[in-house]
Amino acid sequence: MRAVAITAPGPPDVLQLVERPDPVPAAGEVLIAVEAAGVNRPDVLQRLGKYAPPPGVSDLPGLEVAGRVVAVGPPPPGTGQRWQVGDAVCALVAGGGYAERCVAPTVQCLPVPPGFTMVQAAAVPETFFTVWTNVFERGRLTAGESLLVHGGTSGIGTTAIQLGRAFGATVYATAGSDEKCAACGGLGASIAINYREADWVAALQAATGGRGIDVILDMVGGDYVAKNLDLLAVEGRLVQIAFLKSSRTEIDLMQVMRRRLTITGSTLRPRTAAEKGAIAAALEQHVWPLLTSGTVAPVVAATFPLAAAAEAHRLMESS
Repeated sequence: MRAVAITAPGPPDVLQLVERPDPVPAAGEVLIAVEAAGVNRPDVLQRLGKYAPPPGVSDLPGLEVAGRVVAVGPPPPGTGQRWQVGDAVCALVAGGGYAERCVAPTVQCLPVPPGFTMVQAAAVPETFFTVWTNVFERGRLTAGESLLVHGGTSGIGTTAIQLGRAFGATVYATAGSDEKCAACGGLGASIAINYREADWVAALQAATGGRGIDVILDMVGGDYVAKNLDLLAVEGRLVQIAFLKSSRTEIDLMQVMRRRLTITGSTLRPRTAAEKGAIAAALEQHVWPLLTSGTVAPVVAATFPLAAAAEAHRLMESS
């Protein structure tokens, strides 16, 4: 099969088209003929040598794919076989997506939503798994609450805005330009603030009448952490999923105690297939109907042929 490999840590041009043997599905896995693969920030970090794949996982980048099942490994003892050769699926994988063939745990596969192209389906798993487990499971967002999404036009951001709105929350966002703020509004954000030009903490305190925000989804870290804590409402939850600025910061524990705040976060890639499978089952129950009805949809900004993976990374890094 053709695949895109990281030949050495470095700039986008280290992504090179190579020939690799077709992977073979083990027990509890399927082999997918990949028609589309998503591009995500963790792929860039892996290319830079800053995010190694978990032990035993393919060294090829790529965390989400869509295509058709072409081979099925034996089911684990005591379980049935859901997927058959020819089924159209999208899947969350821990690596190996930038290739013509990719193995995926059966429990991390979901049916391509009716009416979706493979490109649309490939843009779903990484962000929807991440947003569901962090905003709704760890962040416990419920209808009637407020959600702030930093980086509102990122893959995570566009997903979080739509799902927050679909489940009855009032959604706010930050983004780095007026054009991006307008895009956040189009996806369902009640207010989107250009963080380059405005004090988003003050603006959102004013917008909420001083009450603050119930759940904040942050991927910036650094000095954003203290600002997020200042902005949280009583019983508010800060959910940290990345740190574009820094993983280290200083906080005032007194305000965490006084306002009964929760600071949580998670990573997705190292989690077990069973844990990811539980997220997949929740998505199929709660979110797949929204995708099928068109209430929410992945936002696809651009597509590239497999051989142009370096160009895709350049676009990703340009924000």
